[in-house]
Amino acid sequence: MFREPVAALISTPRLQTWTTVFVSVMVQAVPFLVFGVLLSAVIAVFVPRSFWARALPRHPALAVPVASAAGVVLPGCECGAVPIAGSLIRRGVTPAAALAFLLAAPAINPVVLAATAVAFPNNPEMVVGRGMASLVVAMVMGWLWLRLGRADWIRLPRRPELDDLSKGRAFWAAARHDIVHAGGFLVLGAMAAACINVLVPERWLQTLADNPVLSVLALAVLAVLLSICSEADAFVAASLSQFSLTARLAFLVVGPMVDLKLISMQTGVFGRRFAARFAPTTFVVAVLVAVGVGAVLW
Repeated sequence: MFREPVAALISTPRLQTWTTVFVSVMVQAVPFLVFGVLLSAVIAVFVPRSFWARALPRHPALAVPVASAAGVVLPGCECGAVPIAGSLIRRGVTPAAALAFLLAAPAINPVVLAATAVAFPNNPEMVVGRGMASLVVAMVMGWLWLRLGRADWIRLPRRPELDDLSKGRAFWAAARHDIVHAGGFLVLGAMAAACINVLVPERWLQTLADNPVLSVLALAVLAVLLSICSEADAFVAASLSQFSLTARLAFLVVGPMVDLKLISMQTGVFGRRFAARFAPTTFVVAVLVAVGVGAVLW
């Protein structure tokens, strides 16, 4: 009874295009997502919390770039970086350095940069641009916090749900938590990317894409709304081929630092006063730095 209508619906070109975009994004992104979440759980559970206090320079201004660069060797998605940054602050690490790590780790770690290289095989400079821009944003925000931040804007975090577990159980608990949250946002992001390609008229996208200012702002805002995990966002950016490389670079720089899930997590971990100041400032700095790096590269 329903066979012919369903078959006709499935065979429509628009639905086939939607399915192709959705499946391609998921297939390419899931391995990086899983790998990143597992590494994040390892860092959260097995790396001693006192490690950073010993490894970072004592001078806060010097600790900021060191903590930012540490994202290269300590991979993790943004979901894991928020609680890790909270743990660092509780262990005495200067908030400026912890926040710089929070922004840098999800954006410049090897997993994310490798995923970006796979997603943009014909534009290797996108990997360089993403790494450079994200590192600069993290350091600028850390130094801005040193200059303008106040201790009473941060409510010190705690993860009591992991305190009484063995390391093995804590690892799996952290991994399950992050994979459920990050995986769900990945599915939504892939669906949104497919819908944009199918439902939004090409002339609308082209109108935005043809305007250098609007294209950057549009993709920056889209990154906030989609809330895609940083291990997967490069594949969504690659699918938005109507837009310039600079606009897509803004998408990749903003996304791991400011999105709806991060704002929510930062509010829960650090408090509303912190999130209300930190997220908008990070958004502005990320857009400006991405545009500057894009102007140099392209």
